[in-house]
Amino acid sequence: MNKFEDIIAQLPYTEPFLFVNEIEWVNEEEINGSYRFPKDSYFYKGHFKEHPVTPGVILTECATQIGVVCLGIFLISKEETPFEKEKFQIALTSTAMDFFLPVYPGEKVRVHAKKMYLRFNKLKCEVKMYNEAEKLICKGEIAGMMNLKP
Repeated sequence: MNKFEDIIAQLPYTEPFLFVNEIEWVNEEEINGSYRFPKDSYFYKGHFKEHPVTPGVILTECATQIGVVCLGIFLISKEETPFEKEKFQIALTSTAMDFFLPVYPGEKVRVHAKKMYLRFNKLKCEVKMYNEAEKLICKGEIAGMMNLKP
Protein backbone atom coordinates (compact mmCIF):
# COMPACT_ATOMS: atom_id res chain seq x y z
CA MET A 1 0.00 0.00 0.00
CA ASN A 2 1.39 3.45 -0.91
CA LYS A 3 1.17 6.44 1.42
CA PHE A 4 -1.90 7.79 -0.42
CA GLU A 5 -3.81 4.52 -0.08
CA ASP A 6 -2.74 4.37 3.56
CA ILE A 7 -4.26 7.81 4.24
CA ILE A 8 -7.55 6.76 2.62
CA ALA A 9 -7.55 3.55 4.68
CA GLN A 10 -7.27 5.66 7.86
CA LEU A 11 -10.42 7.67 7.10
CA PRO A 12 -13.21 7.22 9.67
CA TYR A 13 -15.81 6.67 6.89
CA THR A 14 -17.16 3.77 4.86
CA GLU A 15 -19.54 3.39 1.92
CA PRO A 16 -21.98 4.95 1.29
CA PHE A 17 -20.46 7.97 3.09
CA LEU A 18 -16.87 7.74 1.82
CA PHE A 19 -16.21 10.46 -0.79
CA VAL A 20 -12.52 9.89 -1.60
CA ASN A 21 -11.32 7.62 -4.43
CA GLU A 22 -7.78 8.88 -4.86
CA ILE A 23 -5.20 11.21 -3.42
CA GLU A 24 -3.05 12.55 -6.24
CA TRP A 25 -0.49 14.30 -4.05
CA VAL A 26 -0.07 15.75 -0.59
CA ASN A 27 2.51 17.77 1.31
CA GLU A 28 2.58 19.80 4.54
CA GLU A 29 0.67 22.69 2.91
CA GLU A 30 -1.64 21.23 0.22
CA ILE A 31 -3.51 18.20 -1.01
CA ASN A 32 -5.15 17.13 -4.28
CA GLY A 33 -7.64 14.28 -4.44
CA SER A 34 -10.61 13.08 -6.45
CA TYR A 35 -13.94 11.29 -6.26
CA ARG A 36 -16.40 9.99 -8.85
CA PHE A 37 -20.04 10.16 -7.73
CA PRO A 38 -21.69 6.82 -8.56
CA LYS A 39 -24.82 7.14 -10.66
CA ASP A 40 -26.77 5.02 -8.19
CA SER A 41 -25.84 7.03 -5.05
CA TYR A 42 -28.67 7.09 -2.51
CA PHE A 43 -29.05 10.88 -2.45
CA TYR A 44 -29.94 11.13 -6.16
CA LYS A 45 -33.30 9.40 -5.61
CA GLY A 46 -34.90 12.57 -4.27
CA HIS A 47 -32.61 15.42 -5.30
CA PHE A 48 -34.22 16.47 -7.70
CA LYS A 49 -37.22 14.71 -9.25
CA GLU A 50 -36.21 13.41 -12.68
CA HIS A 51 -33.13 15.71 -12.75
CA PRO A 52 -30.67 14.37 -10.16
CA VAL A 53 -27.97 16.74 -8.92
CA THR A 54 -25.42 16.17 -6.17
CA PRO A 55 -26.55 18.08 -3.05
CA GLY A 56 -24.30 20.93 -1.92
CA VAL A 57 -23.95 19.36 1.51
CA ILE A 58 -22.49 16.22 -0.15
CA LEU A 59 -20.08 18.34 -2.22
CA THR A 60 -19.03 20.07 1.00
CA GLU A 61 -18.53 16.67 2.66
CA CYS A 62 -16.39 15.48 -0.26
CA ALA A 63 -14.26 18.64 -0.03
CA THR A 64 -13.98 18.15 3.73
CA GLN A 65 -12.96 14.50 3.53
CA ILE A 66 -10.23 15.22 0.98
CA GLY A 67 -9.23 18.74 1.95
CA VAL A 68 -9.33 18.62 5.73
CA VAL A 69 -9.52 15.03 6.97
CA CYS A 70 -6.99 13.46 4.56
CA LEU A 71 -4.63 16.41 4.97
CA GLY A 72 -5.13 16.23 8.76
CA ILE A 73 -4.27 12.52 8.81
CA PHE A 74 -1.16 13.24 6.74
CA LEU A 75 -0.07 16.04 9.09
CA ILE A 76 -0.72 14.04 12.27
CA SER A 77 1.09 10.99 10.86
CA LYS A 78 4.22 13.15 10.45
CA GLU A 79 4.30 13.84 14.21
CA GLU A 80 6.44 11.82 16.59
CA THR A 81 3.49 9.92 18.07
CA PRO A 82 2.55 6.88 15.95
CA PHE A 83 -0.77 7.34 14.15
CA GLU A 84 -3.51 4.94 15.25
CA LYS A 85 -6.78 5.00 13.29
CA GLU A 86 -8.92 4.03 16.27
CA LYS A 87 -7.60 6.99 18.25
CA PHE A 88 -8.17 9.61 15.53
CA GLN A 89 -11.14 11.94 15.96
CA ILE A 90 -12.19 14.87 13.82
CA ALA A 91 -15.15 17.20 14.10
CA LEU A 92 -16.22 19.74 11.50
CA THR A 93 -16.27 23.19 13.08
CA SER A 94 -17.13 25.55 10.22
CA THR A 95 -17.79 25.80 6.51
CA ALA A 96 -18.33 28.68 4.12
CA MET A 97 -18.86 27.46 0.56
CA ASP A 98 -19.90 29.16 -2.67
CA PHE A 99 -21.33 26.98 -5.45
CA PHE A 100 -21.04 27.74 -9.15
CA LEU A 101 -21.79 24.56 -11.15
CA PRO A 102 -23.88 21.43 -10.58
CA VAL A 103 -22.40 17.94 -10.27
CA TYR A 104 -24.44 15.21 -11.97
CA PRO A 105 -24.50 11.45 -11.32
CA GLY A 106 -21.35 9.78 -12.61
CA GLU A 107 -19.23 12.94 -12.61
CA LYS A 108 -15.68 12.97 -11.27
CA VAL A 109 -14.52 15.92 -9.16
CA ARG A 110 -11.07 17.01 -8.07
CA VAL A 111 -10.50 18.78 -4.78
CA HIS A 112 -7.52 21.01 -4.10
CA ALA A 113 -7.03 22.26 -0.54
CA LYS A 114 -4.46 24.60 0.88
CA LYS A 115 -3.77 24.78 4.61
CA MET A 116 -4.56 28.21 6.04
CA TYR A 117 -3.47 27.24 9.54
CA LEU A 118 -3.10 24.40 11.99
CA ARG A 119 -3.25 25.67 15.58
CA PHE A 120 -4.36 23.99 18.78
CA ASN A 121 -5.50 20.95 16.76
CA LYS A 122 -7.74 23.09 14.52
CA LEU A 123 -7.03 22.73 10.80
CA LYS A 124 -8.51 25.36 8.50
CA CYS A 125 -8.20 25.04 4.73
CA GLU A 126 -9.12 26.91 1.59
CA VAL A 127 -10.77 24.37 -0.73
CA LYS A 128 -11.64 24.38 -4.41
CA MET A 129 -13.51 21.70 -6.34
CA TYR A 130 -13.22 21.27 -10.11
CA ASN A 131 -14.96 19.08 -12.67
CA GLU A 132 -13.17 17.03 -15.33
CA ALA A 133 -13.19 20.06 -17.65
CA GLU A 134 -11.25 21.93 -14.90
CA LYS A 135 -14.19 24.30 -14.32
CA LEU A 136 -14.67 25.54 -10.77
CA ILE A 137 -17.65 23.86 -9.10
CA CYS A 138 -17.33 25.38 -5.64
CA LYS A 139 -14.85 26.99 -3.32
CA GLY A 140 -14.67 28.08 0.28
CA GLU A 141 -13.12 27.60 3.70
CA ILE A 142 -13.54 24.54 5.89
CA ALA A 143 -12.22 23.93 9.40
CA GLY A 144 -12.16 20.95 11.72
CA MET A 145 -10.80 20.01 15.12
CA MET A 146 -8.49 17.01 15.19
CA ASN A 147 -7.68 14.99 18.25
CA LEU A 148 -6.00 11.76 19.17
CA LYS A 149 -7.78 9.94 22.00
CA PRO A 150 -5.48 8.74 24.81
